[in-house]
Parts: sequence; structure tokens; C-alpha cells
Amino acid sequence: MTHIVGISPRRADKTGQRRGRAPVERLLSSGVVGFFRAAQLEQAGLTRDQLPSLLRSGRVERVGRGLYRLTDAEPTENYSIAMACARVPNSIVCLLSALRIHGIGTQAPAEVWLAIPHKARKPRLRELKLRTVRFSGPAWTFGVQDTTFEGVPARITSPARTVADCFRFERLVGPEAAMEALQDGLRQRKVTVAELTRVLEVLPSRRLTAALDVRLI
Repeated sequence: MTHIVGISPRRADKTGQRRGRAPVERLLSSGVVGFFRAAQLEQAGLTRDQLPSLLRSGRVERVGRGLYRLTDAEPTENYSIAMACARVPNSIVCLLSALRIHGIGTQAPAEVWLAIPHKARKPRLRELKLRTVRFSGPAWTFGVQDTTFEGVPARITSPARTVADCFRFERLVGPEAAMEALQDGLRQRKVTVAELTRVLEVLPSRRLTAALDVRLI
């Protein structure tokens, strides 16, 4: 009786995983902890031609244009923000998420707060909880800083701009969160009255102006 010897799909899958393991370990040793770009393959002694096999192995996934992620990477504190910025590149981390990043106040939002352009389509991501607001005109550029989260390029409102925005969007974040942000930001000297005043010159807020007037009396 003749037997035809082949490779089962399950075994083939395990073989693919073994082939992808060495390149992944090289990425890890080169300093990649989660997200990476194709250009970083060379830094790990790999080539771009190896990327398709890494994707097929399931150990790497594409999360945005030219941006990839190690699927086995342990989520960090900023993982959700990094993923959100990767999925919605034309956005700004703001309000409660920006407060947490800057270490102001005690807010620990379950959602990622992002600002998007006024006429942009609202993003919907199944794997992430997003809370979006809309910026336009000077609000899109003033007091906005370039940064990265786990290697993902991003933008975030500065500490002073973030505190001011909490008053501008007080109906969304709540008056308690806005006042806590002001008090804690000033107490830690992460913002100054002068910086807040400059923000108010560009982006007026009656509520913040009133709160500052009370402090200065």
C-alpha cells in the first residue's frame, strides 16, 4: 500500500512560525519593542524582502502605511495611544489623554482622546475606544507638539494648551477635571499663568479666564 507523505496545514503553520522567529529576535535585540517601520529592518540586519514572510508568519502585522507591529509585544502604558495614532495619523492627542501623558491631574481615561480636522470623517476602530473632538484654524496648530509613542509619529497638545482645552471643552471633560488640571498643572509648575495667558490670546475661554482671575485676586 502506497502512502503519500505531505505536510499538514497545521505543521506548515508551525514551520512558518519557526522561520519567522529568528528575524523577530533580531528586531527585539535591535531595540524594537512594539511598532517599527520597514527602514528599521536594516538596523536589525534584515532586508525588506523578509517582511512578507514575517507578515505571513503572523508574528508581525501591518497597522498603518509603512508601519508594522510585533504581535507578541507586551502592551505598554501608551500602547492604545500609539495604536490610535497609527490608525489615525492625521490627529492630535488631546484633553484627558494628553493630561495623562503630561502627568497632570489624576484622570485615567478608558478612551483615547484625539482631535481630528473639522471636516474629517470620524474614525471607527473596532479594537480601540476613541473619543474625538474637532479642531480647526489656529486650534489645529497652536500649542501642538511633535512626539512619538512607541516609535509611532504623533502630535500632542502642550501642557498649557491641554489645560486650556479642558476649559474650552469643559462640557465634555467635566468642570472638576478642568479645575483639577489647572490647579495641579500650576502646582507642579508644568504650566504657568503666563503660558495660559498666551493660549487665551489665541484660543479664548471665558471659564479659564474667570478661574485665573480668581487665583490672582
